[in-house]
Amino acid sequence: MKELVKYLARAIVDRPDEVEVTEVEGDRTSIIKLRVAKEDFGLIIGKHGRNAEAIRTILRASAAKLGKKPTLEIVEEDKQS
Repeated sequence: MKELVKYLARAIVDRPDEVEVTEVEGDRTSIIKLRVAKEDFGLIIGKHGRNAEAIRTILRASAAKLGKKPTLEIVEEDKQS
């Protein structure tokens, strides 16, 4: 599931090298954190949250086969100088 989210996110953003995905798996749940560059945060969310919801829908469909319930957290990367 981690690779699926990474693939989808990299296709949407302008800076695909800065996409980071981490996954914490439990017995029945899986928490996936998607971290993108500050400039790409709006692209991942999309208008009215449509892109984020589409990613979550695809994630739920793929996780259903594994019997898991995924949670996707989108985190804005904050680069500090």
